[in-house]
Amino acid sequence: MMNWTTVCKLQDIVPGTGVCALVGDNQVAIFRPNSSEQVYAIDNIDPFFQASVLSRGLIVEHQGKLWVASPLKKQRFGLSDGVCMENIDHSVRSYPARVHQGQVEVAY
Repeated sequence: MMNWTTVCKLQDIVPGTGVCALVGDNQVAIFRPNSSEQVYAIDNIDPFFQASVLSRGLIVEHQGKLWVASPLKKQRFGLSDGVCMENIDHSVRSYPARVHQGQVEVAY
């Protein structure tokens, strides 16, 4: 059974950006790619540099898939699955995320 944690109001995330939240013991980057209610959640730690920066990355689209480019060296991580485009061995965990009654929730 998943535990859903409310992290913020949907309106707190500017479309096209991400925020960071503590979910359980994990820093999680939550992204809102556009003005819809679609949200994604992945680990916030850049595995190449062990830095808490992915929530500040740029959301990009490549071959019909949404990615976040790390603000450090621009490695890309899939928003839906956390897979690293440049090196699958450096992929990050993804989390179920949803909007429920205007609140962003992440499961862990």
